[in-house]
Amino acid sequence: MIQTPNPLILPDQLRRDGFTFVTGDVMRSRLGADALTDWQAFAASWNDLAPDTYLAARGRHRRRRHAVFASDAADDIHREPHQPHYQSLTYNALQGDIQRWFEPIATPIGDGASMRRILAFCHQLFGTLSPNTKRWHIEVHQFRIEARAGEAGEPTPEGVHRDGVDYVLVLLVDRVNIESGTTTIHAHDGTQLGSFTLTHALDAALVDDARVCHGVTAVTPLDPALPAYRDVLVVTFKASA
Repeated sequence: MIQTPNPLILPDQLRRDGFTFVTGDVMRSRLGADALTDWQAFAASWNDLAPDTYLAARGRHRRRRHAVFASDAADDIHREPHQPHYQSLTYNALQGDIQRWFEPIATPIGDGASMRRILAFCHQLFGTLSPNTKRWHIEVHQFRIEARAGEAGEPTPEGVHRDGVDYVLVLLVDRVNIESGTTTIHAHDGTQLGSFTLTHALDAALVDDARVCHGVTAVTPLDPALPAYRDVLVVTFKASA
């Protein structure tokens, strides 16, 4: 069982274990509820994601938008021109070695208070873990995983994996009419190190991607007659030259 972390020692837990589960209450405290002034619009933007056409041929139902940010030596986080998402086959055996173009995250959402506060939180936390890193390449993904009658939704169709970055935040925005979706953390030899389920808004997983692998079990609808989906924001930080 994963215990709720002390909000003051998240860097220590990541250094020790390579991952940590953070409850929504703790994340809300760390982010500052007063800073998430556009949260309602931020969460509602998941209703306007575009289909992930790279998965459509395989019958999996996923919607997403994507954006790239960077931080410079002055610690300013700014949005980069729209560009493809790329992973090598080393990290994504299902969709590696191709440039995947996704619809961009809407400007009001990317520039909004909630996104900016989440990115600032990550920058501070991951910067504490890697104090010599002066510049970061930051990718942000909005995901909606849909489950249908007789057809589970797959948050990680590539299976247990690494992302090929330094650090990862997975933040739950909403989950509607689904069960399962359990995050599992593994050592490189496949040994399971922990598991937990993001169930409430702002529940989060923080991962040291170089040290551990992660995956999420399929989600199925509680009531097959109703819409069923899992909305998450995934933020990755990778040291940039």
